[in-house]
Amino acid sequence: MSTPATPATPAATATTATGGGRAAAAAKALPGAWTLGLSRGALEIKQFVRQRDAMIFTFAFPIVFLALFASIFSESVENTGVTASQLYAAGMVAAGIMSTSFQSLGISIAVERDEKVLRRLRGTPMPPAAYFLGKVWMVLATGLAETAILLLVGSTLFDLDLPSSAAKWLTFGWIFALGLTGCALLGIAISSLPRSGKSASSVVVLPFLILQFISGVFIPVNTIPDWLLNIGALFPLKWMCQGLRGVFLPESAAVLEQAGGWEYGKVALVLGAWVVGGLVLCLLTFKWKNRRDG
Repeated sequence: MSTPATPATPAATATTATGGGRAAAAAKALPGAWTLGLSRGALEIKQFVRQRDAMIFTFAFPIVFLALFASIFSESVENTGVTASQLYAAGMVAAGIMSTSFQSLGISIAVERDEKVLRRLRGTPMPPAAYFLGKVWMVLATGLAETAILLLVGSTLFDLDLPSSAAKWLTFGWIFALGLTGCALLGIAISSLPRSGKSASSVVVLPFLILQFISGVFIPVNTIPDWLLNIGALFPLKWMCQGLRGVFLPESAAVLEQAGGWEYGKVALVLGAWVVGGLVLCLLTFKWKNRRDG
């Protein structure tokens, strides 16, 4: 003979209802990924500013090299109507964009992973998308600031002509957006390579430095051997440099390019491909924990 079920007491029913109501209210009150991403972005920017050594290195690296190269090599480039200083200024703007995205994220995320910051964040209710949105806002803010400073230095000291038409500013805008996005995604992907936070700078800075030499940043593009230029053409920096030279230099300077023109269509195609490819690399390689943490 079965025993009749004991009816729930009013107190137990009330407790269950209250607990469920609180859980539902908490879930409802939790901000979405977009809102949390904005808050996270503000925090990322504050942390970046407070880390004086990282901030100075990120901003000063392109500015110092621009000042050095543009001051040492300032002669006119034959049959182009431009000076070597103007070439360096345009190329260094592209390097500045890559510095604040690829280099900055590649090092900072590797350090955060090594210090178990990522592991702790993964254990919170914060959506993973909010973490990456925060990084996006930080990269966008620092990228805009770096670009503005380089344009100010280039136009004030080295006769770099700012675009005089809306069409050229629009071209600058999409090159900046695609270049920054692609380089940021590559920075997130390469952050998984360093075995520790201490080795992050070496792992990330070395390829960035090499790319600057074979992409037309430090060396005029018309003096780089074709086989090296072809290697550089596999990566976004070469196309960012080429596109930005087209924005800031007169048409007469296009003869210096490997194809004798700015090739905006190919610039957009390659940078767009790196945005897609960088996203795939991030999805395949990103980890919240170090290898030694299992």
